[in-house]
Amino acid sequence: MNELLLKFEFRFGEANLALLENALAFADRAHANQLRESDAPYIEHPVAVAAYLLEMGLDMATVVAALLHDTIEDGDDVTTELLEKEFGREVALLVDGVTKLTKSGKQTYITKKQEQSENLRKLFLAIAADVRVVIIKLADRLHNMRTLAFCAPAKQTRIAKETLEVYAPLAHRFGMGAIRSELEDLSFAYLMPEEFEKTRALVGSQQAERVEALNSAMRDMEEMLTEQGIEAKLAGRPKHIYSVYRKMQRSNAGINEVYDLIAIRVIVDSVNDCYGALGVIHAAWKPLPGRFKDYIAMPKPNMYRSLHTTLMSPDGIPFEVQLRTQEMHEMAEYGIAAHWMYKEGRSVETVLDKKTHWLRQVLEANEMAENSREFTDSILKDFLGEYVFVLSPQGEIFDLPVGSTPLDFAYRIHTNIGHRTQHARVNGAMVRLDYILKTNDVVEILTGGEKAGPSRDWLNIVKTQSAKSKIRQWFKRAGREENIQKGREMLEAAAKRQGQSLAVLLKPEYYQDVLKRHNFAALDDMYSAIGFGGVASGQILHKLMDMHRKATKLEEMSRRLTSSGPAAAAPVPKSRVHPHGIVIHGDPGMAVRFSHCCNPLPGDAIVGYITRGRGVSIHRADCKNVRSLGQEAARMIDIEWAAATQGAFTVSVRVHAVDRVGSIMEISKLLVNQNISVSDMNCRAQPEGHVIIDMSFTVQSAEQLALILQGLKKLKVVMDVYRIDR
Repeated sequence: MNELLLKFEFRFGEANLALLENALAFADRAHANQLRESDAPYIEHPVAVAAYLLEMGLDMATVVAALLHDTIEDGDDVTTELLEKEFGREVALLVDGVTKLTKSGKQTYITKKQEQSENLRKLFLAIAADVRVVIIKLADRLHNMRTLAFCAPAKQTRIAKETLEVYAPLAHRFGMGAIRSELEDLSFAYLMPEEFEKTRALVGSQQAERVEALNSAMRDMEEMLTEQGIEAKLAGRPKHIYSVYRKMQRSNAGINEVYDLIAIRVIVDSVNDCYGALGVIHAAWKPLPGRFKDYIAMPKPNMYRSLHTTLMSPDGIPFEVQLRTQEMHEMAEYGIAAHWMYKEGRSVETVLDKKTHWLRQVLEANEMAENSREFTDSILKDFLGEYVFVLSPQGEIFDLPVGSTPLDFAYRIHTNIGHRTQHARVNGAMVRLDYILKTNDVVEILTGGEKAGPSRDWLNIVKTQSAKSKIRQWFKRAGREENIQKGREMLEAAAKRQGQSLAVLLKPEYYQDVLKRHNFAALDDMYSAIGFGGVASGQILHKLMDMHRKATKLEEMSRRLTSSGPAAAAPVPKSRVHPHGIVIHGDPGMAVRFSHCCNPLPGDAIVGYITRGRGVSIHRADCKNVRSLGQEAARMIDIEWAAATQGAFTVSVRVHAVDRVGSIMEISKLLVNQNISVSDMNCRAQPEGHVIIDMSFTVQSAEQLALILQGLKKLKVVMDVYRIDR
């Protein structure tokens, strides 16, 4: 802690030291009596994160926020408002940005996956609002990964998997190469320990010979550059383990075919010196054909700039040389964080806006997404996965997910260009719109007039989630008036089949709750959604009838309490309790069967679907088959569980567990202790070091299932468990 205070004082001056001392005392109180998995005082973690960001050259507010970053999540009675009062709005918003929703009290959750999606959504939106949030989050994750050895195996696997899938790609997207490499190697070691050790051994073989060749080349290179009047700092760099593994896997290559296992970084004073040094080096060493890359003239989208060339030593050992200025080097290591090191004389905000323009598409994706899962899928797949680099005719570089087409490129440029696309040229030749783009392709989009629009077939062509969302949005808007009329008619028809009057059900006190639940701004939005199949008319009607029924009961009770005479009975829809424990309103007697696609349980929200000749099929309200009914949704009817429904209902769950001896035994033992008999079980080992277990058994209600899932989640071998459809 004293070291942190000294470095802070040296960087920001004695006048600002009190701010850090107050933050340190506040964090110490918030984490009092809390221990890390290693049994070390918890305060060591935020201090380490703050110290790391201080060394990276971050501004004062970011360093203070890093020290406080876990106080809301882990402290008692610490809120964003309290932090704002104590340390100002800027620090408070940064801390809130890295705080999970589950700890900030803003929302409750049903499933672990929904919780993860909501937390990621909050994080991405916070990053879009202030990019410093991602710097704090990555430094936080890096320290957690460095100390992961103290955690239980199941937790190690879960955190390492999330790190490899989300946080390492985030570091890469923001150009933070040093953090990305370490996160990948640490995750690799926990998720695939055998492959990690095997790859490390391959890299280690003949390493002494490679290092000797590298040192010899560095000595000669430094001497030659000095003779030409080019001042340079040279350093060796080994390729990190996970990168070697991925390259071998992608190319199905052996270790001898990975040409950049060792590299020399040549850091010079100017861009001209980069090219001058390249000429000197190529004159002395033979470059390998096709291995030169100029990332100075054409920087990567994540801000990376360098010259790359691969040379062959006299002993036949290939090695890579990277030439860059000091500022380029800091950018390659620290990405966006480096802007705070070089902000003098320029607008940091302007530079960041140019380098992180893709964050605007994050906000756009949030506006178009119908739920958190769709939003996070869009970000993870469109921006954090494997991608190719393509160019516009003007030379601007765009990164797109592997498998993208010219249509994805068009929608990435602008929504209207995507909508008006007619043809595409790649490298000067006309191609089909489903052509798969490759790195270095030059893509030109030919558009039609203002009245041109997308085809529904495009949904099967585009790869990116954002393009799919934009196409769907176009069809929603294009036929809005028709959809509104159609939706109103569908809802009226559904109400008539239930013996209801839509005029009675569409009171503001009834439909306002429906609008809020589905994020509709007005009734026309609701009608339009019904019309184009975005929501089932039966779901809307079910809620309206439920609100009407509750209001009717309250009115009846009020009359009974205030009237001396007998209250007049309010008319209620005809209903019948079926032997299965289902109440169908407005039905004199229909056959009932439970759908096997979603296996509804007593306590689940349910809807009924009138089948052709087989009575009523009962589904969970969130069943994907119900959501995909479209126009058939008019056949939905209003149902509910009867009071105290009992019986044996089949349910299926999926367990992600640590793949080790005894895992399945522990899970089975818990189920046996709760008198649960498993009727079906299927296990599949995964390459990440865990096993997926699908099982089916019978329960009496959703409440009983919740208790079983809660018990399974407490097992150390269980990483995640949730209900699935069969």
